[in-house]
Amino acid sequence: MPAPLNFAVIGLGRMGQQYAQIVSQLPGARLYALAEPDDARRREYEGSGVPHVLADAHEALALAGLDAVVIATPTSTHDQLVIAAAQAGLAIFCEKPLALTIEGTRAALAAVERAGVPLQVGFMRRFDPAYQRARALIESGAIGRPTTFKAIGRDPFCPRVDFADPAKSGGLLIDMGIHDFDLARWLMGDEVERVSAEGTLLVCDELRAVGDIDNAVANLRFVSGALGNVEVSRNAFYGYDIRTEVLGSQGAVQIGGAHQSPVVLLTREGALSEPAPYIQGRFGPAYRAQIEHFVACLHEGRQPAGGGG
Repeated sequence: MPAPLNFAVIGLGRMGQQYAQIVSQLPGARLYALAEPDDARRREYEGSGVPHVLADAHEALALAGLDAVVIATPTSTHDQLVIAAAQAGLAIFCEKPLALTIEGTRAALAAVERAGVPLQVGFMRRFDPAYQRARALIESGAIGRPTTFKAIGRDPFCPRVDFADPAKSGGLLIDMGIHDFDLARWLMGDEVERVSAEGTLLVCDELRAVGDIDNAVANLRFVSGALGNVEVSRNAFYGYDIRTEVLGSQGAVQIGGAHQSPVVLLTREGALSEPAPYIQGRFGPAYRAQIEHFVACLHEGRQPAGGGG
């Protein structure tokens, strides 16, 4: 076993705390530094055994001996931190999305390319067993030629107003819909050439203060001519509801939500249900798997999957 890689986790909100725990548990990684400007959050980790617990992200990126960084700060800060990490020669894992804008995304990717450092973006659903099985079925030709993509993403609560602020998060479609847009490309094996969308505020009236919405629908047209539809909502108060379906010329594949949690293959021969394992909630294992993949790639000198393309 090679020596563990020294990791810094930047940002100790909900996702940063989860990544810090995951990194601390992996044999190929060492939680070397944490950076968080909020005093209360940072104090929770003082005395935890992490060598460096800092307030400033750039101070953490400049630490001697640091190999890699996990960026889990607000979306509005991602591109500049990715650029700084690339300039420091660090391997980069960045929570989705890479930036708030196309221009910011291009600048971050250009910095990574110039520096020649590994980059992985946190599209954890690609590492979920059900989604991986669905993709394998599609690639095997089990449903014929993919013709239609459908995704439903519904959160069971209204987010905090400070989190939902589009100036920080990008708003509902960027913050939440981005997983479905990524899956559309990944499962269909195609690029999107045209998008039309409608969104509105229907339930979470507190979001009006920051100009966000709580429901949206986007229609997609792929280069091949295939079609797609993505629905996202903040008011599924009955529970977290994530569903995806790809319809093909010879069948369909469905990935269920938290309560169903199977992959279902539909063909002329009937329906075949394939239960997928879930341990700590719907995507807990996938969050860990994507970091395991990142660490393994760094040790083996491979480019991680999901590097922004």
